[in-house]
Amino acid sequence: MHSVPTIETERLLLRPYRRDDFTPYCALFGDEEMNRYTGGVPYTREQSWTRFLRQVGMWHYFGFGFFAIQDKQSGAFIGEAGFHEAHRQITPSLEGTMETGWAISPKNHGRGLATEAVTAALAWADRQFPTLRKTCIIEPGNQASINVALKQGFKEFWRTTYNGRPMVMFERQVKRRQPD
Repeated sequence: MHSVPTIETERLLLRPYRRDDFTPYCALFGDEEMNRYTGGVPYTREQSWTRFLRQVGMWHYFGFGFFAIQDKQSGAFIGEAGFHEAHRQITPSLEGTMETGWAISPKNHGRGLATEAVTAALAWADRQFPTLRKTCIIEPGNQASINVALKQGFKEFWRTTYNGRPMVMFERQVKRRQPD
């Protein structure tokens, strides 16, 4: 079993999920505004539980997954960021990549927290999995998330649909180590 690291940034802790994160997690994914660009429909409590367990279980099989994001000042759970292997039915396939994702509670939007969290998560991933391609999918209307992706060096490589919704597919080139 892989252990989940804790990563500290200026304002955040990216840490393993705890069972007591489920209530705020459920509220996050049950929020209509939060889901505007993640399928358009708020998650039920049951759907949130399945997603929550998927995020936790990803670490066991792949050595990577999503981190719970905790605001250091308040101690509150405010979102998630990390990686998964979702086995999406999407063309082109993203299987075998570290599909990068993030979600921040709407009341915390506009503070640069997604960029801070994704920067830290990608730095960790680049050290641990330097040869794995990083990808993400974002709805074209979600300019805030597109901006986060572009700041991290993601570049658009394809446009497609997923579950009947238009998607922009991004990739981040593998950083090659320079010889000593």
